[in-house]
Amino acid sequence: MDLDLRKLRYFAAVAECRHFGRAAEQLYITQPVLSRQIKALEQELECALLVRTTRSVELTFAGKQLYEEARGILAAVDAVVRRVHDADRGIQRLVVAFSPGLRVSEAIRAFAARHPDIETDLVPSRWWEKDAPLRDGRAQAGYLRRPFDDSGLHTIPIGRESRVACMPASHPLACRDELTSADLADERMLDTPTRRTSSLEEKFELVASGHGIALVPLSVARSYSRPDLAHLPVTDVPGLETCLAVPADRREKLLRDFLEIATATLRHA
Repeated sequence: MDLDLRKLRYFAAVAECRHFGRAAEQLYITQPVLSRQIKALEQELECALLVRTTRSVELTFAGKQLYEEARGILAAVDAVVRRVHDADRGIQRLVVAFSPGLRVSEAIRAFAARHPDIETDLVPSRWWEKDAPLRDGRAQAGYLRRPFDDSGLHTIPIGRESRVACMPASHPLACRDELTSADLADERMLDTPTRRTSSLEEKFELVASGHGIALVPLSVARSYSRPDLAHLPVTDVPGLETCLAVPADRREKLLRDFLEIATATLRHA
């Protein structure tokens, strides 16, 4: 079957809003039209995507899977449309993905100084789809933090980043200067598959609310610094490698120039 992109966009809006009325307003269509389109999509896929109640909408397991897939599909389609428009206007563009907390701006500035005729854009690479922007065409290069699937990618190591334990400032361990894994052995951790969070904001809000402790990269902790949270180094937890990555089959001079400039700039930084 052919997947209808319009229905997929409608479904993604409902999945994000968790409410048919708000999603319909966002899409500038009526709620009955939206309901019919979602029902038609479920019939085409032959599975239920949503559980409807009088007050809210929840995703089924199939709906959660489709929502994860839909975000990448729709972003990739938008990227294709942008590249077509760029080609029509004679614009050259470099799009760089970056992991949360990693600062690629200095490399972008250095590249722009050497190539002022090239447009540059940035795409955040969320933790659950680190390498996806490189695979679905949203980005040509990435400044990423491992681990991620590097098959089919050319990677250049940049450095290593330590991880810190993020906890409420009122936690008994928060007064310490540093921790070990043994100190955290009896603590409830949020970095497990059983408690997946959809965003860093959600994770830090859960930590601040006393739902557990999270191990996060130091740069992420600094980017989301707040007075009700404490960040402590964990001395025996391995650091995470940072690297530049591009699809292995891409050989354009534009990318080679960016990798050369970014490698020198980011390693120096």
